[in-house]
Amino acid sequence: MDEIALAVPEPILDSLPDDDGAAEQDMKRAVEGWERRINRAIADESEEEAAGYVLDAIELFEERMDTYDAFVPELRAWGQSPIYAICWRNLMADLIGQLYEHEELADRLDRERNQRVVEDGIRLRDL
Repeated sequence: MDEIALAVPEPILDSLPDDDGAAEQDMKRAVEGWERRINRAIADESEEEAAGYVLDAIELFEERMDTYDAFVPELRAWGQSPIYAICWRNLMADLIGQLYEHEELADRLDRERNQRVVEDGIRLRDL
């Protein structure tokens, strides 16, 4: 598999409030870290193991996306701006999309996800 390139989309960065730029740097460092770890897995592991690692990352992104999404109404209820939670939620969703944009990786991810469903004893007709 080829190396993966991930980035923080400009619209997400543009949505951040004008502050000291800390949130922007945090996002960029987080994405760089994930990109580095994913590419290391792709380089060091078999294609099946690398796809498993990337799928684990996607599942973590999905969990974080749900967590940030849950923060939005809570922050609003406390009279706080939910913009940071919204931006991080959108970043998680975008990273998942960026990973699936790599055609070769997307095919492997679909196979890995289907294999996990079957290994868990869940049949597609039960979904």
